[in-house]
Amino acid sequence: MPFELIIIIIIVSYLRKQLKTATTMPVWNNRLLWLLYIAIALIVVNFLARVSNVAVQWLAIIMLSLLMYIIYENERFSIAKFFLTAVIPYLVASFITQVARLISMHFYTQWHNWFDTSKTFAIIWGIGTWIVTRKQQKELIKAREKAREEHENNKIITAMKAELELQVIERTAELTKQKEELESTLHELKSAQAQLVQSEKMASLGELTAGIAHEIQNPLNFVNNFSEVNDELISELVDEVEKGNKEEAKFLADNIKQNLEKINHHGKRADAIVKGMLQHSRKNTGQKEPTDINALCDEYLRLSYHGLRAKDKSFNADFKTDFDESLSAGKAGTGKINIIPQDIGRALLNLFNNAFYAVNEKKKNLSDIKDLTVSERYHPIVSVQTKKINGAIEITVKDNGNGIPQNIIDKIFQPFFTTKPTGQGTGLGLSLAYDIIKAHNGEINVETKEKEGTAFIIHLPS
Repeated sequence: MPFELIIIIIIVSYLRKQLKTATTMPVWNNRLLWLLYIAIALIVVNFLARVSNVAVQWLAIIMLSLLMYIIYENERFSIAKFFLTAVIPYLVASFITQVARLISMHFYTQWHNWFDTSKTFAIIWGIGTWIVTRKQQKELIKAREKAREEHENNKIITAMKAELELQVIERTAELTKQKEELESTLHELKSAQAQLVQSEKMASLGELTAGIAHEIQNPLNFVNNFSEVNDELISELVDEVEKGNKEEAKFLADNIKQNLEKINHHGKRADAIVKGMLQHSRKNTGQKEPTDINALCDEYLRLSYHGLRAKDKSFNADFKTDFDESLSAGKAGTGKINIIPQDIGRALLNLFNNAFYAVNEKKKNLSDIKDLTVSERYHPIVSVQTKKINGAIEITVKDNGNGIPQNIIDKIFQPFFTTKPTGQGTGLGLSLAYDIIKAHNGEINVETKEKEGTAFIIHLPS
């Protein structure tokens, strides 16, 4: 069988493989392939019938040309193109040999060896080229496969990226919504806090008002009582003057004079109370001013006590003061310290209120004990002490109540934390006092012992 036939069969096998995978093919390409099948069959029959080899070779050359045309015209047969690179030299050598035989048999016989040698080299060239091209083809296929995998990976990555971007958008929208909800909640909390602070201030104002009323009521009672007595004495004085009893009239006049002095004294006392409270209740400008800290502590201690007495008639406690005289204003006013009196007064009022509340609760608890001697031996006391230490002012508010449990000692200055029953405290008193003292560059500490009492110690720069 000639070598051309082998080449034809190999190429046709490539074409046949492509035709099996093809979904659409031109009709004429399919028919031409069938013609090639028939030509191959004729070549085989002619070879077996030992017909002239020249005719077989010409038929093989024609078939190769047709196959090359089909391969180059159709992109689906590109897989067989690498094989043509190896076949073309042999095809050219065969074509030249056949032309030489047709033109001159004598010339062909004379150069027969050269023609055969050229075919041999063409075959060697074709085999070598086919091997190299085949290797390159495999590498190309691998490269295409790798490129395809990369393309698929890129598609997957792109899809994942799009999905992640969608998730990010959804998450961002969710976070934005949560942020808006948190801002709304924060706004509501701030509003509630402002209302509670205002409520605490109003409660303090109510206690101040009750204390002021009680403080003023006392001198006013004296004024009213002595005024009534003087009215009676004046009537008696008129009667005695009409009777001509000068000694008795003089005695009554002296009594009236003494009563008027007492009226004047208690009137001035009431006036001082009102002026003092107007001084401390006027609008807070936030400006520090020289203040007698002893007078401030004494005033708010009494106001706290009388305010609680006005709210609860059964409430009773003792209070005492221990003031450093060097902190009193004196004639030159050197004992005053620069503070915002309204703010410090509010802080002290909260401490005094808590102290009186603590001793009152202890007294109530002890009153439930059957052993009366224990209850009788307890005397509720709230004290305030001032002193100057190392250039700083120390104010100590102390009570002998139940003390503060150690497990909550770290929470007492937190806003809204309270140990009082619901409705009796906002939990802002100590928090406000802490903020006020800190605003004055001071410190507030607590010392407590359960069942024995508590002491709040304030340090203020002088």
